Amino acid sequence: MVVRAGWEDQFVEYFRARAQPLRRLAYALCGDWHTAEDLVQLAFVRLYRRWPGIRDETVDAYARRVLVNAFLTHRRARRRESLMADPPERAAGGADPTDRLAVRRALAGLAPRQRAAVVLRYLEDLPVAEVAALLQISEGTVKSQTARAIQSMRGAFDGSALTRE
Repeated sequence: MVVRAGWEDQFVEYFRARAQPLRRLAYALCGDWHTAEDLVQLAFVRLYRRWPGIRDETVDAYARRVLVNAFLTHRRARRRESLMADPPERAAGGADPTDRLAVRRALAGLAPRQRAAVVLRYLEDLPVAEVAALLQISEGTVKSQTARAIQSMRGAFDGSALTRE
């Protein structure tokens, strides 16, 4: 039986407590459960490497930052993949804004940084300053990116109830 050092026990506890919330965040970022699991696994591997040097009060912020960076890197890598000759058919008809799938499709249509900003601001309910720090951009850029993203998402619903406030 292997005896763990104290920091490894802390890491295991943190993993047990935060794996599911980070998985939900990753899913909101990428829109695919399998990719979300891969991103969370990568984030925890990177987190494990740095664990002894991370202060307790910053571990959640650091974990989110690692996850968002993994997502953005994944998106950049996906752009380099080759396109299919015949793209899959899309569902016909207008999107219902109450339908989660419609929101997911609208999120999927955003640029990676816009999607990350919207998810962190509105799903994770983080303040603008923290989103700016996570994405390594200015607070003004967070505000403009989220405003553009929300406008783009509203346009995807073609005058539905989501665009009326």
